[in-house]
Amino acid sequence: MADKGKRKRRRADADSDEETRLPFKNILKPDSAILQILKDLTAATAAASSSSKTLTLADIDLDAKCREVSELNLLSVQSEIESQILKIARSILAGNGFGFDVPSRAATNQLYVPELDRIVLKDKTTLRPYANISTVRKTTITTRIIQLVHQLCAKNIHVTKRDLFYTDVKLFQDQSQSDTVLDDVSCILGCTRSSLNVIAAEKGVVVGRLIFSDNGDMIDCTKMGMGGKAIPPNIDRVGDMQSDALFILLVEKDAAYMRLAEDRFYNRFPCIIVTAKGQPDVATRLFLRKMKMELKLPVLALVDSDPYGLKILSVYGCGSKNMSYDSSNLTTPDIKWLGVRPSDLDKYKIPEQCRLPMTEQDIKTGKDLLEEDFVKKNPGWVEELSLMVKTKQKAEIQALSTFGFQYLSEVYLPLKLQQQDWL
Repeated sequence: MADKGKRKRRRADADSDEETRLPFKNILKPDSAILQILKDLTAATAAASSSSKTLTLADIDLDAKCREVSELNLLSVQSEIESQILKIARSILAGNGFGFDVPSRAATNQLYVPELDRIVLKDKTTLRPYANISTVRKTTITTRIIQLVHQLCAKNIHVTKRDLFYTDVKLFQDQSQSDTVLDDVSCILGCTRSSLNVIAAEKGVVVGRLIFSDNGDMIDCTKMGMGGKAIPPNIDRVGDMQSDALFILLVEKDAAYMRLAEDRFYNRFPCIIVTAKGQPDVATRLFLRKMKMELKLPVLALVDSDPYGLKILSVYGCGSKNMSYDSSNLTTPDIKWLGVRPSDLDKYKIPEQCRLPMTEQDIKTGKDLLEEDFVKKNPGWVEELSLMVKTKQKAEIQALSTFGFQYLSEVYLPLKLQQQDWL
């Protein structure tokens, strides 16, 4: 009897040690139960996607007050450029000088549309004249960018934004200047930036249960190693998407992505894992939207518990103010905020030494976000963000490593999925 009592105490002590070392692991259900929850979520997402129509500005009578660009083929882009040049030539011959009517991308010309759940560009334009000392240089850069884009269309080749900058370094001076004007040119011509055949360098990566064609080559993302497959910079190369995944896991940080890829999380819970390694780039945003729309899968987001994590999430979901003119192509609807949320810090007993104090700038950013319409629309976001600002604490995804390097993939994410704990 004494031996039995000792064995029971040892088991109880072992369970207690396990709970201390890996909090909440003991309440995890079998994987089969979690998989059933995910199957139900996937089915509900597919049904909602099939039954709902994607609204446009015209559907809500805003097409006359706001502007959006569209995907144009090379001949159409060339034609738009030539029309612009003819318009300028007529203006010069009429004695009215030389300038561009540029859609304003200022913050005051942005509008969040709740029915579309994204930011759009209003219809205000500003004149960029050549015969003005304050705008002459920018007008010259605009003309040069338009000339280079026309050449790219004529030759049917793609270049990176860096290549474009190096065609005239003395004029552009800094790549940020040529990049900004490139977005202006997209607005002027009424086409997406990818229609200009200018792309950004590869940044985002994808791994998991996805097969797709990249310029004719079939890519199996389960066989790409830990590093995954670089997301193609021009989305027109991507096609034939196939997947048996139950969801898409959007990850903010490269470190968390590598942890999940090495642990083969996508085999335990069939999913596609994607990251832009920080700030979302255009290629990753386009790729995520294409996966969501074609595969009809739910998208769950894993970001840091700080204002910038929520900002990154909002760029994927509602669009960025810088590229609001193309939000219809760059935004992914109905992204669910899985974690790491401010309420998780206490819920998962994250130690104080793993939490970081928010700076004054962090607090200001958090308060500014609370004033944004796209945040106000979601009461759960408001509650979490208010908690963050109140406690003045933030934490990175890596704070979960205090319980073990694999706690993220072995306990935290499975428990989140089991409890359907997303916003």
